[in-house]
Parts: sequence; C-alpha cells; structure tokens
Amino acid sequence: MGVSNRTWLFVPATTPQRFAGAAASGADAVILDLEDAVGVDAKDSARGSAAAWLSNAGRAWVRVNATGTPWHDDDVAALAGLPGVLGLVVPKAEDPVALTELAGRLPAGRGLVALVESALGVHRSMEIAEAPGVERLAFGSLDFAVDVRAEHVDDALLPTRSTLVLASRVAGLPAPIDGVTTSVRDTDLVAAEARRSRALGFGGKLCIHPAQLEAVARVFAPTAEQLAWARGVVEAAAAVSGGVVAGPDGHMIDKPVIDRARAILRD
Repeated sequence: MGVSNRTWLFVPATTPQRFAGAAASGADAVILDLEDAVGVDAKDSARGSAAAWLSNAGRAWVRVNATGTPWHDDDVAALAGLPGVLGLVVPKAEDPVALTELAGRLPAGRGLVALVESALGVHRSMEIAEAPGVERLAFGSLDFAVDVRAEHVDDALLPTRSTLVLASRVAGLPAPIDGVTTSVRDTDLVAAEARRSRALGFGGKLCIHPAQLEAVARVFAPTAEQLAWARGVVEAAAAVSGGVVAGPDGHMIDKPVIDRARAILRD
C-alpha cells in the first residue's frame, strides 16, 4: 500500500450503480462498504453486488462487517479471494490475534486496514499496528466519540489521534488515515479538518462523497513551495560530505531535515 493513498472514498455496497463512478472519481482508494452503510435486511444483497463487481473489472477495498457479527464470516468467505479485492477494511478493530488470523485468509499481497473505533482499540493500537497483515491504521472518530462519551471535537479527540500516529510510526506503518467529515459539500470545512489531520501526522482521510476528494487531496499533497524547498535541501546536502550545511532558506541542514525533505519528495 503506497503512502500516496491519501483519499479513501466510501461507497455503499447497496448502490452498485455508483461503483464505476467511484472508481473514476479520482480517489486514491475506493472502499465498498458492507458495514455502516448497509441495513441488516440488505447485507446479503449488498455482498452479492460487491462480489459481482469485484469478480469482473472492479477493483476496490472492502469494509466487511466487524468480527463477531453474524455477517463477518460470510463477507470474508465471499470476497477475500476475488481478483478485484485490494484488501479489507476491518471495523471495530480491537483484537490483534483476530486481525492476524483474518490476514491469513487473504491471498498474498493483500492486507488489512484496521479501523480503530473504540477505547479498547485505541488501548491496543500498538499491538494492532504490529499485527501481521495490518498495513495501515484508520480512525473511526465518530464511533470512538460515542464509545467514550466524548464530544466529537478536536480537543477531545487530540490524544487519540496522536496515539494512532505514534503507534503507526513505531510499528513502521504508513501514517494513519483520519476519519470522515460529515458535511458533504462544505469544502472549506473538509479542507480545514484535513489540515488538522496532516498537522498531527496523518497521511490521508476517509471521505464519504466525491465532492470531498479535491480538498483532501490538495491538503495532503506537497505544495510547490514544499517541493522546491525539499529539492534544494537534497541538492545542498549532496554538495557536501557529511557535517552541517546551510539550506536554500538559510537554515541549518542536518540529518532530520534531510530525511524530511526526502520524505516530501517520496510523496
């Protein structure tokens, strides 16, 4: 999974007429949703629609129903081996052993995004991030706020967001994916929340509508100024052999600065 996967677009698996549009939307990753977006009576038909599309030309991630629900095993059995499945998004991720076992049911080259949405999941976030097969963490901020009886506001969720960023970094995973913005067409709010996420160390954001994609992609992509700075740093560092050198902005360049510049260019 590339760190350039910044925009992750949910599409309900009950709307197969939208699958192709989601794939063509410009999202870095599309997630066919079998969980929250699907009512109990529609679980089987939604699974069938997802399976049909992913058996042909469709390619997407799939958010299966949570471990322990009546639909989880059927979701995995029907979808895990299909050619178009890029991996599974696992909601209510809390048990690293269960995640490891689930990853073992996937073909080689496919992994899991662990969607952390509860106090227990956050408490075990390091173990979850280190579980074999987990490729990235994501934050289900809405469900988490409900679970801990907190307001869904920045100050209340800041410690949790930082915990997931640290767990991802220590485990060697790409930066985690932040939760959704519930306002679909307020692109200023979407951009503001994406900026908050990026400032905290997140590497992408879950989206619930194509109208949100451009704002999120713009925020998480390096700006022209950042790219120019990074190239200048790398060029200045290459001109000397070790030691410290002044960069293009007159500030000292040492190893952490060089590492940051290279990370920007990799993005």
